Amino acid sequence: MKIIGNIGPFCAIARSVLVLGEHKKIIDNLKAQGKKDEERKAIAEVCDVWSKNIADYLDLKVNIINPENLPEEGPVVYVANHQSYADIPVFLYAVKHQIGFIAKEELKKIPVFADWIARIGSLFIKRGDARASLNTINEGAAMLKDGYSLVIFPEGTRSHGTEMGEFKPGSLKLATKAKAVIVPVTLTDTYKIFEEKGVVTKNVEVGFKVHKPIDTSAMDRKELAGLNERIEEIIRYE
Repeated sequence: MKIIGNIGPFCAIARSVLVLGEHKKIIDNLKAQGKKDEERKAIAEVCDVWSKNIADYLDLKVNIINPENLPEEGPVVYVANHQSYADIPVFLYAVKHQIGFIAKEELKKIPVFADWIARIGSLFIKRGDARASLNTINEGAAMLKDGYSLVIFPEGTRSHGTEMGEFKPGSLKLATKAKAVIVPVTLTDTYKIFEEKGVVTKNVEVGFKVHKPIDTSAMDRKELAGLNERIEEIIRYE
């Protein structure tokens, strides 16, 4: 397999198994017509096919712990630790409704991936630029209010292993601004798929632990002030 930059294996897999052409037209047409429910359904369907193809290709086993905590539909904000580029296909494999991702702006430069990740309802954030970050928060909050779901990795970068980094301050502003339901998720061993050895490794078993949803809509200021730390502790220790 040819490696294309750091995320090469997953772009290569995407090129070989994701038939974007017809799905692009379907999703774009539904979006243009304002048929949001149908658009989200189409996104979920193509992501399900894509993630299952990746799982099959990698002989990947995703062990979903506490599946009863997974919402059947959005809008929801999933908050998780971030070990690997593989976290994205693992999320899409586990969650059966539409989800997009808050991704760093640098990923816009990756062929195929950038176009695809934006089309499924994701947003790019420019780190270190307060005004741009605020715009992303406002845009994300509006998307949530329109019924779209998002995944946030508050560490801000991959850990490449078992050591989880600290959550960035203000990571959950997007969720709290929209008064959204937050579902914490703990990912384990996804780094073994690529980051551990720097090459794609097959036949890996990863964990996807779903914690109880947290409704932020009725939280007071004190609860909101401690939310970042509370969710970090849940993901890290529970």
